[in-house]
Amino acid sequence: MMPAAFFQQAKDEGVIPLGAQLQSSFQFGVAADELAQLVLKGFKTATASAYDLYETEEPLPAFGAYDVILDGQNQPVGIIKNDAVTIEQYLNINAQHAYEEGEGDRSLAYWRQVHHEFFTAAYHEEGKVFRENQAQIVLEKFHLVYPQ
Repeated sequence: MMPAAFFQQAKDEGVIPLGAQLQSSFQFGVAADELAQLVLKGFKTATASAYDLYETEEPLPAFGAYDVILDGQNQPVGIIKNDAVTIEQYLNINAQHAYEEGEGDRSLAYWRQVHHEFFTAAYHEEGKVFRENQAQIVLEKFHLVYPQ
């Protein structure tokens, strides 16, 4: 099923307001299936992306926006709604955010390890260098709205 059809299905079932718009559809990181399952189980309620890697015309995530979460085969598995969107320096991200991302042992040390590796590779793909002391990170807090 395509993300737009999945989103419309949630509208048709009355879970999402009829006038709501789909912001985007995406996979989480390099372990899309695992991370999508963490969302569906309620463990993952936050995510992070590199502000520096957004395209010039690409909008940042918005408060109150809906996104379709895709699995590793690009199939929709859930819809989230953003409860908060902030931009923080990488080194200022705290243990609470790491816990809400729901990955590994949910510690800040684990979060820093896997995100350092992820951001280093992502910056490299764009011909940039990831610098912990300079990088700005877009932090999203969200909740699962569909399926309920």
